[in-house]
Amino acid sequence: MQIDSQLNPNYTFEMFIEGDSNRVARRAGKTVSDKPGGTSFNPLVIYGGVGLGKTHLAQAIGNEVKRQAPNKAVLYVSAEKFINQFIDHSKNNIINDFIHFYQLIDVLIVDDIQFFARAEKSQDAFFAIFNHLHQSGKQLILTSDKPPKDLDGVQERLLSRFRWGLSADIQLPDFETRMEILEMKMRNDGLEMPKEVIKYVAYNIQSNVRELEGALISLLAQSSLNRKEIDLELAKRVLKSFVKTSSKEITIDSIQKMVCEYFDVPYDKLLQKTRKREIVQARQITMYLAKSFTKNSLKTIGEHFGGRDHTTVIHSCQTVKDLMDTDNTFRDSVVELQQKVQLAAM
Repeated sequence: MQIDSQLNPNYTFEMFIEGDSNRVARRAGKTVSDKPGGTSFNPLVIYGGVGLGKTHLAQAIGNEVKRQAPNKAVLYVSAEKFINQFIDHSKNNIINDFIHFYQLIDVLIVDDIQFFARAEKSQDAFFAIFNHLHQSGKQLILTSDKPPKDLDGVQERLLSRFRWGLSADIQLPDFETRMEILEMKMRNDGLEMPKEVIKYVAYNIQSNVRELEGALISLLAQSSLNRKEIDLELAKRVLKSFVKTSSKEITIDSIQKMVCEYFDVPYDKLLQKTRKREIVQARQITMYLAKSFTKNSLKTIGEHFGGRDHTTVIHSCQTVKDLMDTDNTFRDSVVELQQKVQLAAM
C-alpha cells in the first residue's frame, strides 16, 4: 500500500546523538528498524519529558525502515490526529473503513499516547488496530510523556498490551551529550563557534534538547543581526532569557557534588576514613579545587571533609600537583573538572 508516511526526513539515527540518557531507547530503536515486527520489542514504547527527542527517535525508526524496505507501509500519526480522524469517521458512520486502513500498516508510529486518556471510544478503535497489527507481526512504536504504568485514564487492556514489548525512557542529556548535540548541529549547518562558548551554552541549558537548539539559534541570530562576533559576553547576554541566572557562587559543597558525580563516588564516602585509592584521589582533587576556586581557609575546607585539619588539605593539594606532572590521565581528569567548575562560575 502506497501512503504518505508523514515522516520528517531530517529525523534520522545519524542526527540523534547517543548518550547515557538515551542509549537503551536508541539501540532498541535501531534493532526494531532492522527487523520491524520481528523482535521482542513490540510494541516499543519510548517515554520521557518534553523536548528530549522522543518524536525524533520514533520517526528515525520509520525513516530507517523506509530506507531498507521502501515498499513497507510506514505511518507516523500523533494521538491527537488519530482521535480527530476517529471523530470524523464516526460522524460519517465509516468507522470500519478507518480501522481497516490502520490495519493495513506495516509499521505504525503513534506519538503522545497520553492523549488517549480523554478519548474512550478512540481507545476501543486503537485496541482493535493494535491487536490486528501485533498478531500479524507488524511493528508498533509508541511515545509518551510517562511510562505506561502511569497513564491514568487509559484502559487497562491497552496498558497490558503496551507492556508486552519494551518501554525505554529518554532522560535529560548530560553535559557531554549536550556538547555533542551542539557540535553536530553546527557541523551540519556549516557554522563555527569558540569552544568556550559551546561549553557555556551546554553547561547552562540543561532542560531539554529543544531549548538547547533554541539557545544556539538565538545566539547565531543575535550575532548576525548585530554584526557581532560570537564570544562569551554575547552568549551571556543571549542566555539570560533561557537561564535564571548567569552567575553562580561556587561553594565547597557544589565542588564536592561535582567531583562525586564525575567519579561516580558516593558523597558520604568522600568524608569517611578509607584508604581506597579512588576515594582518596577524589577527596584530594576536591580539596585542590576547593582551594583553587573558593575563598575558604584551609581549616574550613578540612572541616567539610569529616573534620580533617589544614595539614591534610595542604598535603592533598601538593599530591594533586605532583600527580598532574607525572600522570597524564590524572591530569586530564583534573583539567576537565577545572573546566566544569569554571563553567559553573560563569
